[in-house]
Amino acid sequence: MQLEAIEQLTKFFVQLEVERNVSAYTLKSYQHDLDQLRVFCETKRIDTWPTITPSLIRAHIANRHKQGISSKSLQRELSAIRSFFRYLLKHHWTNINPAQHVKAPKQARTLPKTLDVDQISGLLEAGTNSILEVRDIAMFELFYSSGIRLGELVALNIDDVDFSSKLVRINAGKGGKARILPIGSKAIVALQNWRQQRRPRTESEPAFFLSNKGSRLSERSVQYRLSAWCQKKEVGQHVHPHMLRHSFASHILQASQDLRAVQELLGHSHISTTQIYTHLDFQHLVTVYDSTHPRAKKNST
Repeated sequence: MQLEAIEQLTKFFVQLEVERNVSAYTLKSYQHDLDQLRVFCETKRIDTWPTITPSLIRAHIANRHKQGISSKSLQRELSAIRSFFRYLLKHHWTNINPAQHVKAPKQARTLPKTLDVDQISGLLEAGTNSILEVRDIAMFELFYSSGIRLGELVALNIDDVDFSSKLVRINAGKGGKARILPIGSKAIVALQNWRQQRRPRTESEPAFFLSNKGSRLSERSVQYRLSAWCQKKEVGQHVHPHMLRHSFASHILQASQDLRAVQELLGHSHISTTQIYTHLDFQHLVTVYDSTHPRAKKNST
């Protein structure tokens, strides 16, 4: 790409970070997605953004699909490309948005995996044997208690947790949206236990969850610790942080039937995103029906 094109891309990233105040995770995603487009353009000897056509965007998405990239990820990439070209249009650096009407290949919807209440209890009520395990249980309890995202958890600071009101403040949620979430009593106890262990470690680091070195935990570290904890407790399936968020949403919806409340708790911009949990709820009802109704059970021989 020409130097001017690279500079325009860099200015777009600065605008995302400074003016729109997107999270570090979102910025990294934009950078990755647009870098994929840049590399594809260079293979086609396209060196300026205005020369990109809708057919080239379709070819790029088709090429990514052949590489095994999921429909959901391709939708995200198209969203990043559209945002970038809207930025270019705003500054009169191009005349069209070539990705405006390009769609990602359709993919069958897969329901999120969840744990049942007994599995959650077994996971969270196991005893701890070290300071780091006290921290880990606090994190896992918070995931399930509030439905917090992984990125939101590692971004938490000490002042974001209000123990007296049993609330946690999310300052930089997805899309830059802030929200306040309730914390259950068991999660509060786990968080208090960790706060007592955390206090003497460092006063300069504001992060609520610290690594063994006293720095803010990374997302990768949280994923690793949850996986290691499940292996230690002989949980028979792979459990990741988002599964605890899914379980939170599914269990709340089963008990309350209040889709709007679950939407607010999860921080979803659109109710359609939350509706996937109604499918989980219906699946649960079908399972209960099949296992309990006298005329639904298969005859045993």
